[in-house]
Amino acid sequence: MKSQRCLTDIKTLRERARQHIENGAATRGYKVNRETIIKLLNEALATEIICVLRYGRHHFMASGLNARSVAQKFLRHWKEEQIHADQIARRIIQIGGEPDFSLEGLLIRNHTEYVQGVTLIGMIEEDLIAERVGIEGYREMIAYLAGDDTTTRRMLEEILVMEEEHAEDLASLLTELDS
Repeated sequence: MKSQRCLTDIKTLRERARQHIENGAATRGYKVNRETIIKLLNEALATEIICVLRYGRHHFMASGLNARSVAQKFLRHWKEEQIHADQIARRIIQIGGEPDFSLEGLLIRNHTEYVQGVTLIGMIEEDLIAERVGIEGYREMIAYLAGDDTTTRRMLEEILVMEEEHAEDLASLLTELDS
């Protein structure tokens, strides 16, 4: 038997919607501390921007026997990381924050390291390490949000799926190049 839950009447919903409209999508039901979420999302944004830069460099710098196919993977990951950065920036704005694109703190805010990698294998390894850092960071943010911000949590879950796919792609490349 379903538990009896009462839904808010339409008049009350309309009245609440008129309150604090400057908060955009963050309505009264938004339970998490917005400043904390905006800080976390700006860290994720910085991480994605660093990944965009690293994948872009690797795409152009890939050389050697297997470079063409690897460079194409770098290009695909580069574009997907940019999509993630865009999604995160949009979400920050939706909850009343400002995405932080400042260069001064980019290396401090991001979770990964910007290591360029010299050889093709070195590039793949550095990208794989960055993806693994991102995966752990997103898992922690998702757990932190739990049921308090389902929209942000779902966005991060979708990004996590892509990060895991990137990690698997890169791990497969390492295996192929080692054999």
